[in-house]
Amino acid sequence: MRVRKLEQNRGWAMTVAAGILKPTLLAATSRTWIDGEKIPATGGCIVVLNHISHVDPLLSAHFVYDHGRLPRYLAKSGLFTNKYLGGFLSSAGQIPVERLSRNAIGAYDAAVKAIAEGECIVIYPEGTLTRDPDLWPMKGKTGAARIALATGCPVIPVGQWGAHEVLPPYTKKPLLVPRKNIVMKAGDPVQLDDLLAMPQGPETTAQATDRIMDAITAIVADLRGETPPAERFDPRARGVREIGNPHDVARRTRRTRKRKPSR
Repeated sequence: MRVRKLEQNRGWAMTVAAGILKPTLLAATSRTWIDGEKIPATGGCIVVLNHISHVDPLLSAHFVYDHGRLPRYLAKSGLFTNKYLGGFLSSAGQIPVERLSRNAIGAYDAAVKAIAEGECIVIYPEGTLTRDPDLWPMKGKTGAARIALATGCPVIPVGQWGAHEVLPPYTKKPLLVPRKNIVMKAGDPVQLDDLLAMPQGPETTAQATDRIMDAITAIVADLRGETPPAERFDPRARGVREIGNPHDVARRTRRTRKRKPSR
């Protein structure tokens, strides 16, 4: 496992975060980093990953940081409402996103600007934890593809596995014993050159999104040693809510069934 020295100026917020989080992650997990040097050492780029646990951002930040880049995230705007946390996140270069609102366009503009300034943006194209029952990457949203097509920057796919054993999806209690191994592997840049030369529109963006998700899925399949589903899970097509815990409906249904009928 090779690591690359960080050349960027971290700033006070990143220095504090790295000083607290990195030793904690080193103590709580073991790591297998593969091909992280494929993340460009300099210049604007996008790192895209599959999303299987709420602890993913901390672990992917560790991966990106260990390979010489400061990760910039598109973070939920609600995190910025607290004066102190919001100030910390802003100082760390994180970008607020107002999901399901017209203001989401502001996050797109901010991400494009960050790329132009040479930043490394980390994006989970699925937009939320995967709803696939077996935790395979599901159908992606178009944000990463739109930013990539607007900037022409490299898009580096990263597959990861193991975070769900540290903090299973939709749970709050981490499972730290026994110590879990986190595996992350970077792939070659997603080939989008032909799409950059085409007129931009929904069809082009959809093709770019599919290529990004295909690249991530291929790496995850390699890490798991398994074959992914022939058709990617699509929450909208399955009638699954895109926000919140998808298991909540099942829990409410079970509770209702247990109630005795009134007389």
